[in-house]
Amino acid sequence: MTNDDRIWAVKGILDDYVKSPSLRHLRDPHSLINVAKVIVKRLDRQSGIWQKWEGERETLLKSALGCWIPIDDLREYLNGLPGPSLTMTDVAQRLRAFEEEPYASYPNDDLKDGCLALFAREKADGTELPAIIGLLAEHVEREEERLRLEREQRYRRMREEERLMAEQRLLSGADCKWTQLGKASQWYCRTNGRTYRLTPTSDKKWDLHRVDEPVAEEKGQLIGRYKGRGDATKVVAQVAYQTEPR
Repeated sequence: MTNDDRIWAVKGILDDYVKSPSLRHLRDPHSLINVAKVIVKRLDRQSGIWQKWEGERETLLKSALGCWIPIDDLREYLNGLPGPSLTMTDVAQRLRAFEEEPYASYPNDDLKDGCLALFAREKADGTELPAIIGLLAEHVEREEERLRLEREQRYRRMREEERLMAEQRLLSGADCKWTQLGKASQWYCRTNGRTYRLTPTSDKKWDLHRVDEPVAEEKGQLIGRYKGRGDATKVVAQVAYQTEPR
């Protein structure tokens, strides 16, 4: 595409834009962004390196991202649309280029078998490829949501198991990092066999006590008030190894 062609292409888009009778519309930032997108898309399409991808070919292929459509089936359908003949490499590499674009993603390997089975069933029934792509896109969306929920459930279970293990470590008398017992507001840690308790205050600070047992009812010996657990941790690392008064 020559520079003159680019100029006339942009001029044609701007001519259509300024025909709007609304001055407010012409000055609207959202409208300006939209016309900028149209210009960029037009220039990219007419000067891009992918010369075989005309009309609806790119639109169809983009819609198939993540759906595990077999390349040979994509190629067969795409060659039925206007444009030069496409090879398997043409389709595979254009698909890969789309997958590598920002905000795109590669197909999920966990969904491959299910997508291929669904594709084979719909193809055998005679369903048109665009409809199969739409069906598979919905299937992928549902399955990815299911997998996301399963991952969240596994993570919550893991965190709960870690919490229970931390509680057991604290209650067993072993040294441990700051640990809550259930939903109590107090935190306990044990260093060098000595137990310490952190209690939140009304001014969003923490009172640090030396205690004998991890129970809220014990008064304990106040060591100090600190802005955060990190500050209290530094103090514990020192006092836990100092001689305690009898």
